[in-house]
Amino acid sequence: MGAHARIGIDLGGTKIAGIVLGSDGKVLAQARVDAPKGNYTKTLDSVCGLVTSLEENGGIEASVGIGIPGSVSPATGNTQNANSTWLNARPLKQDLETSLNRQVRLANDANCFALSEAMDGAGQGAASVFGVILGTGCGGGLVVNGRIIDGPRAIGGEWGHNPLPWPEADETPGPQCWCGRKGCMETWVSGPAMAGDHERVFGETLSARDIARNAGAGCAKANETLNSHASRLARGLAGVINIFDPERVVLGGGLSNMGHLYEQLPGLIAPYIFSDNTAIDILSPVHGAESGVRGAAWLWGMAESETAGRK
Repeated sequence: MGAHARIGIDLGGTKIAGIVLGSDGKVLAQARVDAPKGNYTKTLDSVCGLVTSLEENGGIEASVGIGIPGSVSPATGNTQNANSTWLNARPLKQDLETSLNRQVRLANDANCFALSEAMDGAGQGAASVFGVILGTGCGGGLVVNGRIIDGPRAIGGEWGHNPLPWPEADETPGPQCWCGRKGCMETWVSGPAMAGDHERVFGETLSARDIARNAGAGCAKANETLNSHASRLARGLAGVINIFDPERVVLGGGLSNMGHLYEQLPGLIAPYIFSDNTAIDILSPVHGAESGVRGAAWLWGMAESETAGRK
C-alpha cells in the first residue's frame, strides 16, 4: 500500500463521501458522489467507483474502511439496523470485498465518528470517548484506548434505540420510531425529532435549523423547543454516562453546531449522574462533518488484532 495510505468511505443516505489519509493523518485526496437511494446494486457500484477513482487520481493503492448507517451482524455477515433500509439483510461487506478484490473493514458510522475524534480530534489523549451523532438519526460509539468497543451483536455503544430515561408524563409512550417501537432516543433528540416536537406542541412546521435560528432571534416558542430537546438529550446522555463512564463526550451531526448545547448540557446532566463527581466534558468535534469519513479510514489504524468488519 502506497505510503500506508488509508481510504475512508462514509456511506450516507444522500451522499457517499471518500477521503484518503496519509500515515500522518493528513488528507491526500477527497471526493463525494450522490447516494443512489433505495438501490442496493447501484450503492455497491457507487462505493467501488469512488474507491477506484480515489486510487487512480492519487496514484496509490490503499486500505479501505467504510462507515455505514448500521452494522454487520457477526451471526450472519449481513447488514443490520440501517436506517438506509435497502442495505439491511444484504451481505454488503462480502459484496464489496468481491467487487474490490480485497479485504475491507466496515463499522457503524457513529463508531467511525467516535474513532476519528478519539484518534486526532476532540477526544485525543483521553482514555475513553463517547461519540454522539445528532443528525437525521441518533447514534453513538464508544472508543477505549484507541479501539472501538463492540460485542457479539455488533451494537456496542448504540443508544438511539433505547428509551428516553426518566420520562415526564407527557413523554410516554413517546413518538413512533422507524424501528417499530415508541419513544426511542432517536425520536426525541435527532433533527427531525426536534422539528416533530415543535410541530406537535406549537403547530408550526419548521426544520431544526429554522428553530435554532428563530430561537437566536428571541422567539419564545423556539427557545422552549430547544430547552425541551436539551433536557431530553441530557437525560439520555446521563444514562450512557452511568453505564460507560466515558472521560469525554463529543457531539457530532448537524445538531452539534448548536452552541447552546455545550453551555447547557453539563448542568442538565449533573443531577442524573450516579456519582459525587458530576462533571462531564461535552465537546464539539474537531473535524466536523469529516469525522465520519476520517474514522472510516482510521479503521485500519487500530491494532491488527482488531477483528475486521466489526461494527
